[in-house]
Amino acid sequence: MTLPPLIPGTLIRRYKRFLADVTLDTGEQVTAHCANTGSMTQMAEPGSRVMLSEAANPERKTRYDWQLVEVAGLWAGINTKVPNILLREGFETGAVPEFRGYERMRMEVKYGVNSRADGVLYGEKGLFYLEAKNVTLVEEGRALFPDAVTSRGAKHLDELAAMVREGHRAALFLLSQRMDSDSIGIASHIDPYYAEQIHMAVNEGVEIIDWRAAVTAESITLDTPLPFHLP
Repeated sequence: MTLPPLIPGTLIRRYKRFLADVTLDTGEQVTAHCANTGSMTQMAEPGSRVMLSEAANPERKTRYDWQLVEVAGLWAGINTKVPNILLREGFETGAVPEFRGYERMRMEVKYGVNSRADGVLYGEKGLFYLEAKNVTLVEEGRALFPDAVTSRGAKHLDELAAMVREGHRAALFLLSQRMDSDSIGIASHIDPYYAEQIHMAVNEGVEIIDWRAAVTAESITLDTPLPFHLP
């Protein structure tokens, strides 16, 4: 995905989950929308260099969207909408081997108990249900999900496992927007229940597809698949 023109600045603080105060390089102080409801551990340190984009709707209350933050000398993506976009790009370009052989993809499909799959693939192979998650916490080179307790994430694992029991394929698509990651794992020390649920889901046949993104000030693209480690 190509990013819109970005505006550099320095993070003052992130607060109320959805807001961040930033001093632009011009000296102007602005408030940006933060499209990330997680704890953003390592990603919201005051004084960090950040990149904002200007909102398409000039009437919106927050004029800017926070897109990138510099961590360990590298740009990292904070926008949780990006994994869904790259999920589709991975299908359309054929970059993700697991998606090949399916004819079409639909996004935000109702399934399970009051849930929506981020993507569903259709074809002669049958149905393939997909949930995409954004990963930004890195410890000793390993990207870890989640960065906060997530009952919603555990529910998604249950829903994916249910689809497998019905005879379909289902997978969790984990995208690390940290270029300093060389593998992906589960943060069992943050959410032990989620760690238990992912073990159960994998044992039932839910697949894990994990990739690292290449993040620059111009674009965010699929870079390379990463090994996955269960806790």
